[in-house]
Amino acid sequence: MSTVLSAPPPLRIGPIALDAPVVLAPMAGITNTAFRRLCREYGAGLYVSEMITTRALVERNATTMRLITHHESETPRSIQLYGVDPATTEAAVRLLVEEDRADHIDLNFGCPVPKVTRKGGGAALPWKLDLFRDIVTRAARAAGDVPLTVKMRKGIDADHLTFLDAGRIAEDAGVAAVALHARTAAEFYSGHADWDAIAALKQAVTSVPVLGNGDIWSADDAVRMMAETGCDGVVVGRGCLGRPWLFGDLARALGGPGSAGPEVDATLGFVARAFRRHAELLVEFFEDEGRGCRDIRKHVAWYFKGYPVGGDTRAKLATASSLAEIDGMLATLDWSAPYPGAAAEGQRGRAGTPKRPALPDRWLESRDVDAAESSAIAAAEIENSGG
Repeated sequence: MSTVLSAPPPLRIGPIALDAPVVLAPMAGITNTAFRRLCREYGAGLYVSEMITTRALVERNATTMRLITHHESETPRSIQLYGVDPATTEAAVRLLVEEDRADHIDLNFGCPVPKVTRKGGGAALPWKLDLFRDIVTRAARAAGDVPLTVKMRKGIDADHLTFLDAGRIAEDAGVAAVALHARTAAEFYSGHADWDAIAALKQAVTSVPVLGNGDIWSADDAVRMMAETGCDGVVVGRGCLGRPWLFGDLARALGGPGSAGPEVDATLGFVARAFRRHAELLVEFFEDEGRGCRDIRKHVAWYFKGYPVGGDTRAKLATASSLAEIDGMLATLDWSAPYPGAAAEGQRGRAGTPKRPALPDRWLESRDVDAAESSAIAAAEIENSGG
């Protein structure tokens, strides 16, 4: 299902050596412990948590503390933080380090969601150079020996690009790697990622790894991105929705010997078993069969895209409230049905259309933060993710 090249040099994120140069991108409501464990069963790489807001972590919000808890099988443990206040971000990083809750910490500066950017957070924040520098520098200092990385977008829009400045600042601040989602906030998830921007960042940032993100739908895409841009690894988001075995394909194409899990035949039976395993892990994660079965519902369309699974069966899977009900529905499928090819490939998850980014008043007039803006961005620490 993929092109296999000679393995690239091992990717190191600080002291962490990865068997494959692959990172699972944080996705809200998706990359919980259950999904991370499932992806890990198929391949290799670094599997990052859902985005955690620094304020909620520092205040020890009960839901947040649950989200940063890893299963004993998860090594290394990776957590992504979202913050807009330097002191709060520093405190959150220090908490994770002092309480030994993470082996890797990532900072999110890529969220394009309007309710985040309109307050100066997410992809809007690197426009304010001193604020970005302060957050990253203090976070890197607090992280100590735990590697800290940064994930960002190209910028706000085509006229307000930030990624080259942000990449250099992050490198100087002592991060272990930088990752670029090669779209602007204005592009949201639409169109095609600008891989030329990843190549430009690789030229600008020379002392730490540069990771590319955007339009990795298959292992062949990852191989091509690395060849065309020179990036040191790839970050995979929407491409693995309903396809956790993509990490096996990626490991076979990019990793060392033995880094991949079971061979992928992609028959309907193979997909059904993966779906059932995902549901089982969600039940274990939530410690509640009903809640776990409700959570798997969002994944039904992604798993069975292109396969001969009728609308009635899909609807029943999307309303099942127990593993027994799921088993009953899966048993009605033709497990021998072959991989459907192009019908199962291509874009998954949200895409949307380009839109004018929502920003604080007069945000683009200066790259410095004034007093009023400092007050406004403090309100940007809300539960959201993406990038």
